[in-house]
Amino acid sequence: MRKLILTASALALSVAIAQPSLADVTIDDIVNDATTTSDVVTNGLGTQGQRFSPLDKVNTENVGKLVPAWTMSLGGEKMRGQETQPLVKDGVMYITGSYSRAWAIDATTGEEIWQYDARLPEGILPCCDVINRGGALIGDKFIFGTLDAKLVALDAKTGKVVWKQKIDDYKKGYSFSAAPLIVPSEKHGPLLVTGVSGGEFGIIGRVEARKADTGEMVWSRPTVEGHMGMLNGKPSTMTGKKNESWPGDLWKTGGAATWLGGTYDHETKSILIGTGNPAPWNSHMRPGDNKWSCSRLAIDPETGEIKWGFQTTPNDGWDYDGVNEVVSFDLNGTKAAATADRNGFFYVLNRENGKFIRGVPFVEKITWAKGLDDNGRPIYDPANRPGDPTKSKDGKKGSSVFTVPSFLGGKNWMPISYSPETKLFYVPSNEWGMDLWNEPVTYKAGAAYLGAGFTIKPIFDDHIGALKAIDPATGKIVWTMKNNAPLWGGVLSTGGGLVFTGTPEGYLMALDAKTGKELWKFNTGSGIVGSPITWEQDGEQMVSVVSGWGGAVPLWGGEVAKTVAHLNQGGMVWTFRIPK
Repeated sequence: MRKLILTASALALSVAIAQPSLADVTIDDIVNDATTTSDVVTNGLGTQGQRFSPLDKVNTENVGKLVPAWTMSLGGEKMRGQETQPLVKDGVMYITGSYSRAWAIDATTGEEIWQYDARLPEGILPCCDVINRGGALIGDKFIFGTLDAKLVALDAKTGKVVWKQKIDDYKKGYSFSAAPLIVPSEKHGPLLVTGVSGGEFGIIGRVEARKADTGEMVWSRPTVEGHMGMLNGKPSTMTGKKNESWPGDLWKTGGAATWLGGTYDHETKSILIGTGNPAPWNSHMRPGDNKWSCSRLAIDPETGEIKWGFQTTPNDGWDYDGVNEVVSFDLNGTKAAATADRNGFFYVLNRENGKFIRGVPFVEKITWAKGLDDNGRPIYDPANRPGDPTKSKDGKKGSSVFTVPSFLGGKNWMPISYSPETKLFYVPSNEWGMDLWNEPVTYKAGAAYLGAGFTIKPIFDDHIGALKAIDPATGKIVWTMKNNAPLWGGVLSTGGGLVFTGTPEGYLMALDAKTGKELWKFNTGSGIVGSPITWEQDGEQMVSVVSGWGGAVPLWGGEVAKTVAHLNQGGMVWTFRIPK
């Protein structure tokens, strides 16, 4: 067979290597991914996003014997942050990387099979590094999104382009970096579900479903009230009611970007997805709840209609995006879902109707709210909302407040894990605050649309990052693992009683899932901001992670960014096993 290095123009370079045989990924493979151990075909190790593997060959007794099996460099000068989660099917690993690149790798040897480079245009507008968080497998295709707001379907065997679809105009601030979601549909066949990035540029958030085979649009659902949805190429229904919770014309540039992607709950047949901050950040310009920004939504995959919505931060004034993943689980017989919000609260909801079950703070010293009421709505502290600049002496800068958490959140993009065995959630969190003030701003297409200034600061001397084990039945924090630098990578839990996660200092770590005790760590040479996986290959349990420091912290972190300025960038895939 041939080793292919492909560019966007499909230019190929051939080198003879042996390529594993490949079978198509079926929708049943995707729905059952959480219970199969020989592959990882979904982002989240299952559509519900639990990031749990029942594998127990690597466990609390022997994890200290893990050693590298192979490693592969992503090469070139395009390092930056590597936030991807690998997929594995039939002996082939698929990853994405910074600057919208993708690879297929022999999962036994670590040899590259093919590489694809999207060749991005000048003028892309990603807010938070040139990262990519992974792709999707379906049929004979590997599909991922690019920073110039396109979707690319590649032949999984060769890396050649099968189809491309434009999401939107990158010059207006649209981009895409999330892993697409594949969901079953009785009417349309497998659907490719995506969101959009660009909330800091006044774009309009939306969720879209396309036929996975062709990329043809099936439906589109805006996430700001007043905008019309589409179904089968025709207008369907309006999201909410125009001006019900948005003043004037600000709903037309309302943000609420769906930049992280969603999960799928097969029991309720619902796409569960979060929405980002309203635009602009200056909340005094848009009194009202500003639906459906900073929310979790359940969407019907057949029609794109919203089944229910739960808003975590109405009239957000702190950039507390509500995009964080919604993880389905069972809670004492209730079909529940949990989400750890950027605003610092951990929520448990009924996933059948979106009703609030429980909400507790999972970071310390929260200031923006005094707590949550019986319906989960925040009890605001008016003194901790930044001041209205129109009421200042010069009209240029409102009064500043120090707010916890910072706008990068109690938790940002990095995905949580749930273990059905311990019945605990493992939440990578950060303890930090910010000085925040509002400024006047007007919308201009393709320009930053903030109306705020900020500086992030640590609130503790000994740590910023904190991995926390949370009991969703009580809200109790069972254990905490503190880390000097901010945590920015995902979490994996296993049937071997382990929790794996990475740190910016470069360590892939294994902790005891019940106690948080550190059992093993290995330094990968660059910070880990990706998500680890595990699978079984030739009778062995393998563990993989992509290493490469970057993401939003070095770009936006203020005083915190200075504490991690010495960390080196990189781009490596690391795979581990216990020697036979």
